[in-house]
Amino acid sequence: MHALILAAGRGERMRPLTDTVAKPLLPAAGRRLIEWQIEALVRAGILDLVVNTAHLAEQIEAALGDGSRYGARIGYSREGTTAADALETLGGIVKALVQLGPQPFLAVSSDILTDFDYRQLLPAAAAIERGQFDAHLVLVENPPYHPLGDMGIAARPGGDVATCTGPRYTYANIGVLAPRLFRELAPVRAPLFPWLFEAVERGRVSTQLWRGRWCNVGTPQDLAIVDRIWR
Repeated sequence: MHALILAAGRGERMRPLTDTVAKPLLPAAGRRLIEWQIEALVRAGILDLVVNTAHLAEQIEAALGDGSRYGARIGYSREGTTAADALETLGGIVKALVQLGPQPFLAVSSDILTDFDYRQLLPAAAAIERGQFDAHLVLVENPPYHPLGDMGIAARPGGDVATCTGPRYTYANIGVLAPRLFRELAPVRAPLFPWLFEAVERGRVSTQLWRGRWCNVGTPQDLAIVDRIWR
């Protein structure tokens, strides 16, 4: 399985730090933010990685190189060189498809820290490959900054599915996606949601709730918290 690490945006809430340093390269508990993801993916045996870049793209590409120092193979989907060039999540996925291959792929943000084991996603990827679902999303309990959540969970015979009703949880920015979902789309600036809710409403998105450690590192204050609890 390939993985796409989303790293193109500026990270507006992290300014002014991200005016001169690409957000994925900010230090967090002894590593760069994006290195937490690279190392977790490699531990799970996911070695073929694509990193999408735009804001300060050259910094990210120079820092990570071809990925060999991490035991990975890293390629880049460059959307531009400024924050204004970033295509957001949906557009970034569409642009990177040619590098991700025909099989279901993992999409994960470069600015989350979690002890989630990505090997847990292999059965979901197999179900997507069989055509049972088109996507699988990991959800977490709603953090304080997102109290209303994104979607609910419904139990079905073939596994839990995401719903647009019921008690809501927050998308963890970890998902396995089928390339077939995106083949008719152009690589233009667009967010993944609400676009993906159409597949959710059709029952084509499986899900799981993760109750382990997870943090979306969005502000300088979050970096300070991470430094205290993740070292």
